[in-house]
Amino acid sequence: MKKFVAGLAFAAGTSVISAAAMAAETIKVGVLHSLSGTMAISETTLKDTVLMMVEEQNRKGGLLGKKLEAVVVDPASDWPLFAEKARELITKEKVDVIFGCWTSVSRKSVLPVIEELNGLMFYPVQYEGEESSKNVFYTGASPNQQAIPAVDYLMSDLEVERWVLAGTDYVYPRTTNKILESYLESNGVAKEDILINYTPFGHSDWQSIVSDIKKFGSTGKKTAVVSTINGDANVPFYKELANQGISSEDIPVVAFSVGEEELSGIDTGPLVGHLAAWNYFQGIDSEANEYFVQQWKKFIGDEKRVTNDPMEATYIGFNMWAKAVEKAGSTEVDAVEQAMIGIEFPNLTGGVAKMNKNHHLSKPVFIGEIQDDGQFEVVWETDGVVPGDAWSDFLPGSKDLIADWTAPIKCGNYNTKAEACSGQVQ
Repeated sequence: MKKFVAGLAFAAGTSVISAAAMAAETIKVGVLHSLSGTMAISETTLKDTVLMMVEEQNRKGGLLGKKLEAVVVDPASDWPLFAEKARELITKEKVDVIFGCWTSVSRKSVLPVIEELNGLMFYPVQYEGEESSKNVFYTGASPNQQAIPAVDYLMSDLEVERWVLAGTDYVYPRTTNKILESYLESNGVAKEDILINYTPFGHSDWQSIVSDIKKFGSTGKKTAVVSTINGDANVPFYKELANQGISSEDIPVVAFSVGEEELSGIDTGPLVGHLAAWNYFQGIDSEANEYFVQQWKKFIGDEKRVTNDPMEATYIGFNMWAKAVEKAGSTEVDAVEQAMIGIEFPNLTGGVAKMNKNHHLSKPVFIGEIQDDGQFEVVWETDGVVPGDAWSDFLPGSKDLIADWTAPIKCGNYNTKAEACSGQVQ
C-alpha cells in the first residue's frame, strides 16, 4: 500500500511538473471580449482579430522561441463578469497579456483586478480619458483624438450652433459629454443650445427622443447630434431619424461608436450622409491597409467581412506588445510595460503610431461620411498624428494632471501644480 501511495504521489507530481512545463512552452494571450449579449455585435470581431494576430505571429516563429496560445473567454456583456473572467485569465490560465473590453464600464470593472494581480491589458476602443494605469495600454482614441476634433469639424465646416449630446447611460458617454459641454461653452455656446440625453444599453424605442431632437433643431440654428450611443441601440435610433424625416442635411449625426462592422448586414439607407469620427476607416487607400483587409477576409473566410477602427487599434497594440516582449527578452509585466514606452509601429492609414509615456498612442483623426455600401468617405483629417491625452484640458479637476510612467514620475495622475501623484504609482 505504501508503494502504491508513493506511486500515486510520484505520478501526481509528474503530471503537475508536466503541466507546468507545458504551460511554460507557450506564451498565453488572453482574449476578454463579449461573444454574447448587447455588445457582441461589436466585440466578437475583436476576438477574431486577436486570433488572426496570434496565428500570424506563430507563422513568424512565435516570440522568444515559444508559440503563442490564445485563451478566449466570454464575459457576455455583463460588466461584473468581466472582472471575474479577467481574474480567471490571470490566476487560473496564467496568461501573459490580455486584449479586451469595449465599453468603459467593462474596463473599469477589470481595472482593479489587473492592478491587484499586476496583469497587462491592451484596450482597443475609443474612451473618455481621465485614466492612466500602469497595467493598461490605451490604443483607442481619447477625447482629444476623436470627440474634440469632431466638434471642431461640425463647428467650423458645417457651422453648427446647437448641439445634441446623445449617449448610452454609462461612464464613457457621460464623461465625454462633460468634456464636450465644457469645450462648447468655452467656445461661446450657450447652455440653452446644448441638449443632453442618455438611454440604457439596448434601447429600442426612440420615437419621443427623436421627436425632442427634431423640435430642438427647429429654431433656425444649424443643429447636430454628437452620438456616444453604443451597441445595437444604434440601429433603431437611425431608423427613427428616417421615420421622422430627419436627414443628414437637416440634423447631421456624428457617431463615435458606429463603424464598418456595425453597418454591415443592416439597411444603411437611414444612415447615408451621417458622419463618424475614427482614427481608421477601411476605405483609406494604403498598401498596408489593403494587405490588412485581404488578410482579414482570408482569415475569416468571407469576402464580405469588413475591418474597422478597433481592429486597427488591436492590430497596432498586438504588434507593439510583440516588439516590447522581444525588446525586454521576457513576458514579465513590469519589463514589458517599460519596454512598450516609445515603441513605434506603422498605422494602416499612413504615418507612424507611437506609444507615449502616458500609455496612450499618437494617432491620426478622420471624419468619414457614411455611404450606401456601408463604407465611409473621408471628408476631413488631421495634419499628421495627434498624441492622446490621458487627462482633459477642459475639466477643472483634470487640467493640471499628466500621466508619465517613466522615471522619476512613474505615475498615472501627477499634479503639475502640487508636484505630487495621487494615484497608482509604479
